[in-house]
Amino acid sequence: MSANPRFFTVRGGVVSSLEFVHQEPAFVVVNKPSGLLAVPGRGPDMQDCVVNRLKALVPECIEHPSVHRLDMDTSGLMVLGLKTESQRILAIQFEQRRVDKTYLAILEGVVEDQAGEIELAFRLDPENRPYQVYDPVQGKLGKTRWRKLGADGLNTLVEFTPLTGRTHQLRLHASHEFGLGQAIVGDRLYGTGTAPGQLKLHAAYLAFDHPESGVRQEFRIPPAFGTGEFTP
Repeated sequence: MSANPRFFTVRGGVVSSLEFVHQEPAFVVVNKPSGLLAVPGRGPDMQDCVVNRLKALVPECIEHPSVHRLDMDTSGLMVLGLKTESQRILAIQFEQRRVDKTYLAILEGVVEDQAGEIELAFRLDPENRPYQVYDPVQGKLGKTRWRKLGADGLNTLVEFTPLTGRTHQLRLHASHEFGLGQAIVGDRLYGTGTAPGQLKLHAAYLAFDHPESGVRQEFRIPPAFGTGEFTP
């Protein structure tokens, strides 16, 4: 499956774009690049995002099409509703955990085990937002299934399947000593990343029920970062 980039000009003559993987009247699936916000943030410098680029390219899009989010530095598949009812139905599927998602990540080091499931409770650190900290007492439990796809001697390619949807769940489960103990390459919060767009975490697979017909929809998109050098 490939993405189709569409370009438009914003104020000041700057050319912007968004990659469409699928589009129909009810919804769109896009390939979000690393370093781009999913939804608008606070302040004029935080308005460039998937939602606003979508509304610039698809005039019939509703005001609030988002049904889920990806971290700014995470790339990959996002579905957005173009109609009010479609947006509502898709959002309910995410809330009820009826959506299947798979991520690919490159970790800073070699993971010896081949597969497993991580369960860690964590919460926001109010003194260091948006950093999440391990807290088995007051934290909310996050669950992730993972398997090793390959290694190149320095790094490890891992497939993550989140079973819950906590903030920074995959990033924390990768980096924490009670998880895999290896941060994702380019992670500015839990690893050694230094700038936006460096994180090697990609939403590669997304499946959900069509908001109108109910037929299961499946989408796959490879990451921009290379994975061919990793051997099983």
